[in-house]
Parts: sequence; structure tokens; C-alpha cells
Amino acid sequence: MLLFELQVGLAVVLDLLFGDPVRLPHPVRVIGFFCSSSEKLFRKLISSEGLAGTLSFVIVLFLTITLTVVLLFAISLYSSLLTQFTAIFLLYTCIAARDLVVHSRSVYSALQKNDNLKTARRAVAHIVGRDTALLDRKGIIRACIETVAENMVDGVTAPLFYAILFSLLAPLTGIDPLFLAVTGAMGYKAVNTMDSMFGYKNERYLHFGRVAAKFDDFVNFIPARISGLMLVSAAFVLGLQWQNAFMIFKRDRLAHASPNAAHPEAAVAGALDVQLGGVSVYFGKEVKKPRIGDDNRPVKDLDILLVNRLMLLGSLFFLILLLISRFCLIQLFS
Repeated sequence: MLLFELQVGLAVVLDLLFGDPVRLPHPVRVIGFFCSSSEKLFRKLISSEGLAGTLSFVIVLFLTITLTVVLLFAISLYSSLLTQFTAIFLLYTCIAARDLVVHSRSVYSALQKNDNLKTARRAVAHIVGRDTALLDRKGIIRACIETVAENMVDGVTAPLFYAILFSLLAPLTGIDPLFLAVTGAMGYKAVNTMDSMFGYKNERYLHFGRVAAKFDDFVNFIPARISGLMLVSAAFVLGLQWQNAFMIFKRDRLAHASPNAAHPEAAVAGALDVQLGGVSVYFGKEVKKPRIGDDNRPVKDLDILLVNRLMLLGSLFFLILLLISRFCLIQLFS
């Protein structure tokens, strides 16, 4: 009865132990190849950037899901056990909690070693899209906190949400819930990767990447809101300011150009009692973001470690909530 829960748990544990598999083929790299290839193809064939971007989006999503299904089906012809292991491996590659922790801790370590901020700027540049060359110490810390909070959804909770959501189709389809879970998670990663590659509001991608960006907003809508609430719960368990986290979450959760990014950021800002947002530089241009949280104290190096703990515990609560909800739904309709 708990086989699926154990399989999902194993995928999560593999991520926490090993992070992204460096020496093994990573599905996201394959998705990235699909993205770049489809962009080149459709830009050549179609003059309308909006239509070219839409077709690229459809093709990349189709290829990702189809390749996942074909791979699992092909392996199942030889070994059901190997198919299970492959599915767990694929699901594990869709989760990025350890990498968030490792990269953010490298920023923390760089800040601790010396007063020269060059190393810390280089470290934070690996996980943020903004320009980091002129960031001061507080700017580095703030960028790190914001990235961990926002990417909790993209890298952890949303893939798990769609994995478990798709697994609910098992009684209707007769397909192994693990295989459906992998399909859902890989489909999400395709959408999220396309948003990362196409979703820029610049001259090149404003029209081409519009569908990818809008669909990414759509699929993150529910996971972002649940994640914010789970961060409030994590703040309570960790002895942080959970009441303030809930208050800031309610007040500032829409204070962002993205309809989803501010939900986890607001909860984190409230839990740490700091202010996020403000002016950042992207591609040499200043971008003024709404302020999130209250400026009651300056950010500190230790906040990087605290946001990691919030992210990990909040993600665990998110997963437990989803698995309990799945169990209740299955019992209700069985």
C-alpha cells in the first residue's frame, strides 16, 4: 500500500544525498537541447515570433513526455525491476533541494573566509540571474535568500506536486502510479526549463517566450501558494517568527512581477524579519522590485543557513501534505 510513497521518498533521499548527477545524463540537459534546437528550427521556418515560440513550446513538451514514456516502456520489455529503478532515477533528477543548499552554502562559506567579496559574488552568480559584480555584502545575502526561497517551488515542490497529481490517474488508466508521477514531473521540468530559456522580457524573447512564461506561471500557481504556507509551518517548528511570516505572506505575497515568486519570498522574509526585493541590476539595467517584508534588521550571513533550513523543512511538510491528500483521495474514490 505504501510502495508509491516509498518510491517517492527514495527519489527525495537520493537528491538529498547526491544532488544533480554530474557524471550521468541529466534529463534537463536533454530538455535544454530540445529547446535550443526547436528555437533555431522554428525561427528559420516561421516569421511570426509568437507562433514560432508557441510551436517550440508544444514540440519540446511533447518530445519530453514522449521520450519519458518510450524510455520506460522500452526498459519494461526487458526488466520490470530496472524500469522501477529508472523511474525513481528520473524522478530524483527532477528535484533540486540539495543543489540549492550546496550553492547557497558556497556563498555563505565565501562570506566567512575573508572580507574580499569577489569570491562571494562569483558564488552567488551561479544561482541568480541578476548582475552580481557590484553587489555589496547585504546585496549578496539578499540575492541568495531570494533565490533559495523562489527556487524552492521550481526545484522542489512543484515537481513533487505534479508527480503526485499525475499519480492519481493510476486507477483510471491502469498505469503504474510511479510511471505517471515521472511523466508529470518531467512535463513540469520541460515547462520550467522553457521558461528559464525563453521567458525573458527582452527584445529577443518578449514574443517568442510568451507562451512558455505564461504556462510556467499557470503550473506554479498552486505549488507556490502551498509552499508559502508550508514555510510558515516550518518557521513555527524552527522557532522563527512564524506569526510574522504568516502576516507578511498575506500582505506581500503578490508584491512581485511574477504572480508566484513572492509567495515563498514573503513567508521567508517574515520568518527572518528582514526585507527582500528592491533594486537589482539585470543585463546592465536597474530593475526596481517591490519591497517584501519589513526592514526591521539588516540581513546577516546566518540568514543564508536559516533560509536553507526553512526551504528543506517546508518542502518536507509540502510532500507530507501531498501524500496524505493523495491517500485520502484514493480512499474516498476507491
